[in-house]
Amino acid sequence: MKTKNLFIYLLILAAGLLLGWLFFRPSSEKQTDNTKTETTEAQEWICAMHPQIRQNHPGRCPLCAMDLTPVKKMTGSDESIDPEAIVLSKEAVALANVQTTTVGRQRPTKEVHLYGVVQIDERLRHSQVAHTGGRIEKLFVNFTGETVRKGQVIASVYSPDLQTAQQELLEALKIRPSQPALVEAAKEKLRRWKLSEKQIEQIEQSETVSPQSDVVANAQGIVITKTAEQGDYVTPGSVLFEVADLSSVWVVFEAYEADLPYLKKGDKVEYTLAALPGKTFSGIITFIDPLLDKTSRTAKVRVETANPRAELKPEMYANARVKTSLKQAGDAIVIPKTAVLWTGKRSIVYVKQPSETPAFLPREIELGVSLGDSFVVLSGVSEGEEIVTNGAFAIDAVAQLEGKPSMMNSDRATLVVHATLTVQGNCDMCKTTIETAARSESGVRAAEWDGESKVLHLQFEEGKTSVENISKAIAKTGYDTEKDKGDNAAYEALPPCCRYR
Repeated sequence: MKTKNLFIYLLILAAGLLLGWLFFRPSSEKQTDNTKTETTEAQEWICAMHPQIRQNHPGRCPLCAMDLTPVKKMTGSDESIDPEAIVLSKEAVALANVQTTTVGRQRPTKEVHLYGVVQIDERLRHSQVAHTGGRIEKLFVNFTGETVRKGQVIASVYSPDLQTAQQELLEALKIRPSQPALVEAAKEKLRRWKLSEKQIEQIEQSETVSPQSDVVANAQGIVITKTAEQGDYVTPGSVLFEVADLSSVWVVFEAYEADLPYLKKGDKVEYTLAALPGKTFSGIITFIDPLLDKTSRTAKVRVETANPRAELKPEMYANARVKTSLKQAGDAIVIPKTAVLWTGKRSIVYVKQPSETPAFLPREIELGVSLGDSFVVLSGVSEGEEIVTNGAFAIDAVAQLEGKPSMMNSDRATLVVHATLTVQGNCDMCKTTIETAARSESGVRAAEWDGESKVLHLQFEEGKTSVENISKAIAKTGYDTEKDKGDNAAYEALPPCCRYR
């Protein structure tokens, strides 16, 4: 009876110890089991910081010494999935916020943004000049910005020369019967000094002369420049004022050279002004500068606009948008700009595979004209295909980690194998010869021999060479390896310090 109880107690104790070990064993042992599980599932190990480092067994990255991470291959049961496609779980798709859009055709319309300023219409800008020489007796326009009317007297000039010319006319009238041409010559002289026929007739009838000459405005508008003061002496042709008519103005925009092919004379332009928010103005393109500014790389585009209420004032800033349909036959394939990944010369989109499992395949495309938030596609995708428009960077990151074609590389990433090989040798001269022989093999990226441990550490590209080939190359130089015996003739030719046998 006692023996039976003792056996039961021992059995209970053993069961307790087993349960305790299962539940309270060290985490390192659990991690070892997990690593073994991952090892059976993973085919490659990769460095998270340097995706180009890949090998077929665990280890450390030779560049940063980080532990290599096993890459779990996502495989779908759908046979229609391309082997190079990136397969994600539905949870990963939701976490990366991956969104797709079906590719379609539409009439491409480009929107050109222009920036410019309001300017005076040069054709409505006039200079008011003195037609006779003399002294300005009085100015009837006193400041810039003042409005003048056509025919308004704006200045009075005291001119002795004008007085002499009037006296010549009166003297010629006295001998008109015998010298009619002299009278006509005297009148013509006064006409050139801008005296009207009415003023000339008044001189003939009154038979009096006056040294005062009135300057009359030849156009209506705003005085934009005042260059004379009362009491100044002027000569014929001296500019007194500059007057601009603002009933019509120019809005001059700067267009970049890339936008010029989409602008032409006669296009309607709608624009807004920073000074008048909420209002939209329109005009017609009447001129495109044929010369390009070499500094700003822009050309001036002129838009004429009526300004009956004088709302548009010179030097106001204007923003315009011009929508123009591209000149091409039929509709074009247009995709959102967010779908495109640029890599310098290449443009990539991710195409969703027609399968139940979320799978995406990179596709290189040729882009056409930029339409603002979208692109015209010349080749690479077809109507009806489904492309990723949000989350493409996340998918591309997975592609790089799995060594598949991605944004940064068009081919599958090369698997770099890390291996060791025991090689006999004595000195630094041996080290140089052994490493040089190893690197002579195509595909070897690194070779470093440790003279104390006699171990050669290798990095080479899988498929281009092997440890066996590297061993044979070293043996030809006379050094024994763990796989091959060194060539005797080469060994005898080694310096005495290098002979190890």
